[in-house]
Amino acid sequence: MTPLSAEKRLAREGALDARARAHAGGAGAARQAAGHVLEAMNAARACGTVSAYLAIRSEIDAMPLMLALSGLRIPVALPVIVGRGQPLGFRLWTPGAPLDPGPFGTSVPRDGAEVEPDILIVPMLAFDARCHRLGYGGGFYDRTIARLRSRGPVHAFGLAYAGQQMPRLPVEATDMQLDAVVTENGVIRPEQLADEALPG
Repeated sequence: MTPLSAEKRLAREGALDARARAHAGGAGAARQAAGHVLEAMNAARACGTVSAYLAIRSEIDAMPLMLALSGLRIPVALPVIVGRGQPLGFRLWTPGAPLDPGPFGTSVPRDGAEVEPDILIVPMLAFDARCHRLGYGGGFYDRTIARLRSRGPVHAFGLAYAGQQMPRLPVEATDMQLDAVVTENGVIRPEQLADEALPG
């Protein structure tokens, strides 16, 4: 194990505890965050198919966002784990659609058509002000974001509780920076740091 890998492992342990605390006290956070995601999409002029997720463990619930998108007739997809070391696949989802169990406690649409999303809503363990993300260590979203960005414009928005923010995360070359992180408190963009560093 490299020093950076060990640092990430320690960060994950702390992040799990922090997220659990945020989840326990986060009543209403998912609905508030959903509104901010729609604002972020409008600001970025992001449109097309949106990939979200069905929350597991103490992840912030993306269902309020998914229902809002469906109500606006915006196509929604869910990620599908294709295999170890592979990018994610995606299938269209609609409210009430039958689901099948997937790996790691996930659920996938049984009959949804395979699609390639234009916007990714990404769960996480933690994030920092530069919109770096700490995941579970499988690299699925990093590989997926890298592949989609190599093919054309794609927006990757993290979805998290505000309490999941850390001062600074350990980052490797394969870790993909997000375009923004959205919490119940609003939208965090990496360029805000540069703006704040400018003299008044």
